[in-house]
Amino acid sequence: MKNITLLLAEDDSNLGILLKNYLTAKNIDADLFPDGIKALNAFHAAKYNICILDIMMPEMDGISLAAEIRKIEPAIPIIFLTAKSQKEDILEGFRSGADDYITKPFSMEELLYRIQAILKRTAGVSVPKKEGNYTIGNYSFDPLKQILSISGQSIKLTTKESELLDLLCRHPNEILERNFALKAIWIDDNYFNARSMDVYITRLRKYLGKDPSVKILNVHGRGYKLLC
Repeated sequence: MKNITLLLAEDDSNLGILLKNYLTAKNIDADLFPDGIKALNAFHAAKYNICILDIMMPEMDGISLAAEIRKIEPAIPIIFLTAKSQKEDILEGFRSGADDYITKPFSMEELLYRIQAILKRTAGVSVPKKEGNYTIGNYSFDPLKQILSISGQSIKLTTKESELLDLLCRHPNEILERNFALKAIWIDDNYFNARSMDVYITRLRKYLGKDPSVKILNVHGRGYKLLC
């Protein structure tokens, strides 16, 4: 990877320096900041390709920092880095516009893979709406009210149905990685949760069946793709 600039906000100086040195060795120019305010000031002053933000930081936490960054550059990819692993924390991160979420402890190789995958996926791709309704073919989807509508008819989705459709809508016509969705919604990517997700995908396909231009495809060995 060449010519990649990365904003790293991490208040643990030992971990921050370790990450910065590792990324630099992988040809990624990483600027390290110990709190959210310093990171935000740096983002105003420089151009970055991707951000890695610790959630628990002094001055300004990672969730708030991500929201401010999105106001400046809506398309910037963001990875949250945190010791938290509860479902509500992960979902809050995604709602604030995160592209990925990695919990401590983690391997440097895994983080590098996630950076590479996100940059490849988002290269030249416009960012879908994070607020308001999504348009899916002839459908309208309100993720806050969990309502899918077409031709004056509305379907009230369950929480998991809505969360899964929201993830698909964030990256239309792209692959939603199976493990990514499982960890975001079910936390654990075990066999039983994977089967549960298959059931919800089947339900969403049924709900979207009134518009033949809308499809949720299986991508073998990877995940799903929403075509609309």
